[in-house]
Amino acid sequence: MKRWLKSPELRIGEGSEEERHATWLEIFFDLIFVAAISELGQNLNQDVSLSGFVSFLLLFVPVWWSWIGATFYANLFDTDDLGHRLLTALQMLGVGALAVNVHDGLGKSSAGFALSYTAIRALLVIEFLRAGQHVVAARPLTARVAKGSGVAALLWLVSAFMPMPLRFGLWTLALTVDFGTVMTAGESVHVELAPHTSHLPERFGLFTMIVLGDTVLAVVDGVAKQQWNVSSAIAAVFGMSIAFSLWWIYFDNLGGSAIQAARTCHHIRAYQTWVYMHLPLVIGLAATGVGVEHVVSSDPGVALPSAERWLICAGLSLCLLSLGVIYLTGLSINAKLRCKVRAVYRFGAAAVVLILAVAGAGLSPVELIGLIAAVCAVQIILDLRQAFASF
Repeated sequence: MKRWLKSPELRIGEGSEEERHATWLEIFFDLIFVAAISELGQNLNQDVSLSGFVSFLLLFVPVWWSWIGATFYANLFDTDDLGHRLLTALQMLGVGALAVNVHDGLGKSSAGFALSYTAIRALLVIEFLRAGQHVVAARPLTARVAKGSGVAALLWLVSAFMPMPLRFGLWTLALTVDFGTVMTAGESVHVELAPHTSHLPERFGLFTMIVLGDTVLAVVDGVAKQQWNVSSAIAAVFGMSIAFSLWWIYFDNLGGSAIQAARTCHHIRAYQTWVYMHLPLVIGLAATGVGVEHVVSSDPGVALPSAERWLICAGLSLCLLSLGVIYLTGLSINAKLRCKVRAVYRFGAAAVVLILAVAGAGLSPVELIGLIAAVCAVQIILDLRQAFASF
């Protein structure tokens, strides 16, 4: 009985919980976002254009931010008690409602999207207020987050009853309040309540894996949309190769050095950069997945349309640029030089892929995806060469 009636407690100590992992509830919670991410991908899949990408971006940010709030709460205070489980279950319902309303989230279902997001933020406010009651040392943070998220939730609620485009103006203001609440917190708050160095990278890795999984699904869907032939098979292999390469170069460098730097060296900027650069990373991964699907399902004898070419190239470039910046936050003494070198590799690869977007107008789908897969594979080769050279 005591297990279910526990109060929130600070879970960021590095002593007894050095290898803390995500709970089954956290993993289940992450899986609920599969529906939202898939719906966002479908939106982009149906409108491969600049306006389609902007719409995809505007809806992706609040979906990701709703995950961030729950993830940081769990990292800091999760004791897997009855209260937390019930509040998490309600948040999962909110995420499900968010996924339902994503399909036309900037149109007729935008009010439903706003109300769903309001519910998720309100539940987060309750969790942080509850934690503040029991963890005195965390009250400066819990009070700040509860206040900022509460104001943002109120703006989202009001927006649901406002006409467009005023509704979207309130969304922008609410997200600004949400981001600003955390980013403008004092250095002492970030240092004293820095997240757990093994748990948080694992949660970010799980979310990244979810988005990568959509890329694999995109390859399957792309092949299924056309008659099976040699060209489609080759394109599918290249698509899987891109997904595998992105998995390799992200997870082979996943660690908590930026978080540890916030704890020991007060490098708050590196820690915040590590966190927030995951947003463009997962946006790029999702866009790349949609781009791969269009390439694989295209007529192999016809040059890829410019919109599809730019989608896959720009999406992948965004991934690589984000990874490069993330590597630069690796501040441990032993890994600092290695991370800087790998960041240069990623920046160079991003530039090459963008060149393909500009100069690849005459390339067939198989040729384009083959060159992109080669660029990604070279990243693995360069990493391995660097690793072997260090022995």
